Amino acid sequence: MAEGDGMNRLQLMKIHSLLAAFIFPVAIMFMVTGSLYTWGIKGSYFVETFDIPLEQAIQPELTELTVLAEEELHKLGLSVPSGQAKIKTMGSQFTLEWTGSDKDISLAPTDNTLVAQLTVKKTSWYRNLVQLHKAKGGVIFKVYAVVFAISMLLLLFSGFMMAWQTPKLKRITSITFVAGIGSFFVFVYLS
Repeated sequence: MAEGDGMNRLQLMKIHSLLAAFIFPVAIMFMVTGSLYTWGIKGSYFVETFDIPLEQAIQPELTELTVLAEEELHKLGLSVPSGQAKIKTMGSQFTLEWTGSDKDISLAPTDNTLVAQLTVKKTSWYRNLVQLHKAKGGVIFKVYAVVFAISMLLLLFSGFMMAWQTPKLKRITSITFVAGIGSFFVFVYLS
């Protein structure tokens, strides 16, 4: 091995080690929440409902319902969810749904046109992590998730390159790489 190759390998090892150390906590979070989610383990909520007196019946207007929800949450001393609000319709029924990492809310009309119902679902600590995994967090965590994804790509690439540069590992690395590609397509097809 030439002297330049050794330095290149040392740099790869340093990058690989530092990236692994930096992303270790968030990698564990994504692995645990993702694997348990596939088995239906999603965490829990603490649910409260509130009747909201109205001056007139609410309509399925996103802006108006969002403002009403914000006002009611403010009265309750609660922040708005970190995700995006949307209106979900089911036939002639509608509900404002607004999800986030620490809470989900819904706002819907009731049988009494002058009363709406606000449901606040606060997440347990584990459900909060699941919500972050599902991209329900704020912009800061979304940026962190992108950094994690790029770091994982660099981590995998540097690990592959270190194995590829080691003569004793080059053949088995190639075989394993091809087997990984094949397995991916087989499992996707069978699913």
